[in-house]
Amino acid sequence: MDANNLIKMANKIGTFFESMPNRKQAIEDIATHLKRFWDPRMRRAIIKSMDDKEDAAMTDIVREAINTHRDLLA
Repeated sequence: MDANNLIKMANKIGTFFESMPNRKQAIEDIATHLKRFWDPRMRRAIIKSMDDKEDAAMTDIVREAINTHRDLLA
């Protein structure tokens, strides 16, 4: 899995949900979207990129969604 491509895709998802007025709900919805529509290998790869500090291009809301809902995504 190409971590850069996964980060780009996650950022697009994050951009959509970031427009929601309730940030907490947006963060939950990002994580739920990743859980429902991403293959487990994709989710593991994006978590690994965060753990390996390869997530410089990741937006704050996506990073927060993954960190907050790590158990759901693992």
